[in-house]
Amino acid sequence: MGRDTFILRRVLACGLAVACAGMFSIPARGQIATLVDEHGHKIFVNEIEPVTPSKHVGQRPTLQLTAPPPEISNLVDKTAGQMQVDPKLVHAVIQVESGYNPRAVSRQGAQGLMQLMPSTAERFGVENSFNPKQNIEGGVSYLKYLLQLFGGNVPLSVAAYNAGEHAVQRNGGIPQFTETKGYVQRVTSLYGSQNALLRTERPKIYKTVDEHGVAHYTNDGL
Repeated sequence: MGRDTFILRRVLACGLAVACAGMFSIPARGQIATLVDEHGHKIFVNEIEPVTPSKHVGQRPTLQLTAPPPEISNLVDKTAGQMQVDPKLVHAVIQVESGYNPRAVSRQGAQGLMQLMPSTAERFGVENSFNPKQNIEGGVSYLKYLLQLFGGNVPLSVAAYNAGEHAVQRNGGIPQFTETKGYVQRVTSLYGSQNALLRTERPKIYKTVDEHGVAHYTNDGL
């Protein structure tokens, strides 16, 4: 066999191997994937958006805001006011937990707007976690308990809401769980944002003085 012939055969063999590898390789995009929605139904899709480290950590909440229905917003404001918990914090928790879906169910079995586990619901007297009023009352009660337990520290209280108070106590701080760290970041970001929840944003106060020199205060600027 001549040297030229030998080299030619080697080149052809390498080219065939590369072609075969290309035939059986799996494309990075366009593959079929199976997702499960909140109702447990399988969904088949042929493309999944790449997830960045700062997006959907732990696959629970999202920073994409959902406007709360008026009746839910009123329930939150009323319940939080009665229990002396900042309604903005409650709104942030609900946004991240369920996106204001009263029928939401997690893979772990948490239910309703504030995603109460059955044991937590029972602990705080909630008979039906899918009842918005009961769910909010139970969730706010739990949140108030955690705030008192951790001296008003919001990040620790929020971490405990996600991972349980014992996990926070054992770790001496926010547990180093990927889901919990992402959860705390999302809730506190929403809570700290002035424009996150417009319904709970504090209105501007305007001062006017009438012809008698008496000052009047209003929030409509008229």
